[in-house]
Amino acid sequence: MTEQHREIDVLLDEKRTFQPPAAFVETAHVAGHGPYDDAVRDREAYWEAWARKLDWFAPWDRVLEWDPPFSKWFVGGTINAAYNCLDRHLETRGSAHALIWEGEPGDVRRYTYRELHEEVCRFANALKGLGVGKGDRVAIYLPMIPEAAIAMLACARIGTPHSVVFGGFSPRSLRDRIEDAGARCVITADGGYRRGGIVPLKASTDAAIEGLDYVTSVVVVQRSAVTDPKEAPHGNQVETPSCDMTAGRDHWYHELISNASAECAPERMDSEDLLYILYTSGTTGKPKGVMHTTGGYMTQVTATAKWVFDLKDDDIYWCTADVGWVTGHSYIVYGPLSNGATVLMYEGSPDWPDRGRFWSLCENYGVTVFYTAPTAIRASMRWGDHWPAGYDLSKLRLLGTVGEPINPEAWIWYDRHIGGGRCPIVDTWWQTETGGIMITPLPGAITTKPGTATVPFPGIEAAILDEDGNPAESGYLAITSPWPGMLRGVWGDEARYRETYWSKWPDIYFAGDGARVDEDGYYWIMGRVDDVLNVAGHRIGTMEVESALVDHDAVAEAAVVGRSDEIKGQAVAAFVSVLEGVRTSEELRQELRAHVATQIGAIARPTDLIFAAELPKTRSGKIMRRLLRDVAEGRALGDTTTLADPAVVRSLQRQFADSEG
Repeated sequence: MTEQHREIDVLLDEKRTFQPPAAFVETAHVAGHGPYDDAVRDREAYWEAWARKLDWFAPWDRVLEWDPPFSKWFVGGTINAAYNCLDRHLETRGSAHALIWEGEPGDVRRYTYRELHEEVCRFANALKGLGVGKGDRVAIYLPMIPEAAIAMLACARIGTPHSVVFGGFSPRSLRDRIEDAGARCVITADGGYRRGGIVPLKASTDAAIEGLDYVTSVVVVQRSAVTDPKEAPHGNQVETPSCDMTAGRDHWYHELISNASAECAPERMDSEDLLYILYTSGTTGKPKGVMHTTGGYMTQVTATAKWVFDLKDDDIYWCTADVGWVTGHSYIVYGPLSNGATVLMYEGSPDWPDRGRFWSLCENYGVTVFYTAPTAIRASMRWGDHWPAGYDLSKLRLLGTVGEPINPEAWIWYDRHIGGGRCPIVDTWWQTETGGIMITPLPGAITTKPGTATVPFPGIEAAILDEDGNPAESGYLAITSPWPGMLRGVWGDEARYRETYWSKWPDIYFAGDGARVDEDGYYWIMGRVDDVLNVAGHRIGTMEVESALVDHDAVAEAAVVGRSDEIKGQAVAAFVSVLEGVRTSEELRQELRAHVATQIGAIARPTDLIFAAELPKTRSGKIMRRLLRDVAEGRALGDTTTLADPAVVRSLQRQFADSEG
């Protein structure tokens, strides 16, 4: 056993709790339990006080209208998200950095609040020049470059809801989202850097929108090749891919903004006007378009960004997420910028050109607040302590985790080897649907324990319920009252909104996660209880993967489950029956894995793919995914008495064991 593992085991055996460091508490925004008491006394007044910290064009008439399952917050108020992220800071922080960006090759750009404001206004005017107006939907399919945040803010400025699509998704996944949202404009790039290569985003966009005549404009950011060694210290001197441009439809971003005015009046948006649509996996094959509106969402992300990360004017804040996910929306763009923070963005992966890249960036930019996924922490543990030990991480003062539950061993390693034992760790639970952080310690006020997100943020009312809706120590995580940043529905599908989130218990939000509560009232998130996998913090519907597999000409039937993975949390395990006459082979296995990646994206590629002559089914023909999970986890099989042929699952057990060996 290594010294590192001995230390971790000792701490876990002691069931140790971690008090906020005294030096941190002295300057923390929240150092006691007063806000929790305020929220309990009058929850609406509590959230109203936060809303008043934003700039509104007109005040609201009522704080909340609750007509389950639909809520309206700050009813009658008018506001603009981009104005609150930019304009209101110009007088006091106009010369302060809003955005510091480094690309994978090592090229760097910095924007002050004044410069970012001008760039956003120019692009907002350019979009209006293309005929994009209030209420139109715009799809954004970009790498992690400044233009991603600029595009989001430009859309918000003119009242155009955006739908950001993760740049790792396939053309088919992009098309599905464009079609569902009815987007008339797509913003993309010629390519983006990833591990020394280039992802051809424009080519994927062209494939995605083929035949979609209502897409009238495509804006293309030129992610130009970096050839000057001084600009590319990591040596990634690769050529920008050639990019086909369709006359009349396609426009270069730099040409559009070159003559655009740097002044653009913000659209006055009703508090309940749509800010964005973001697609998330569900238990059926079709992703759900989660809708977030303006006033309530901005209130919650402003509050949580300020208090959870204890943001100060001199902080360098880095969230390592991609803007294609809700974490990037809420805690790279809207939440930090509404607080006037300095935000670091990075384009590439944590292990390129070596496994010290994250820690090199922390040292080079003096990062003080660092927010990442447990997957990245577990990978860093596996790579070895010497990587972070080689860099100066002394500027860090707060660490955070997001996307999935963090195991206690990774929590303690993070505390010791990244935070040096001096940084509070905020383990945060929330979802695309919740808009903002829901369960988290406030770093100056709450004693933490490795592996638990602790308690709900002030103003959030959560509970653990059993199947019948009764309080329980272990069961389903539920939110029992409306909150400002909650989703307002599923785009174009009210029935799905009701069925997915509100049908389990009357007027109570079902999160889809299992949880337990300990003797201190701390929440321990246990993971999904539905057919949605959490792979490296990314939600993937099992039905999506199954549909992609069955789409292949060789496949007759497929069943997909999740299994535990040391690094990713969960991995995709697929069981496939092929059509009669098709020969199984290693080549076909790899072809099917690649087919899934092509259909959905690389994040959905099955880690395990087992060919099965038959899948285990009940006598009525239902696939027993519960037993497939037992197989994938290497557990003893549960009850097999309802199977039509119990020998089928035993055969799969042997095959899976052989594949593992």
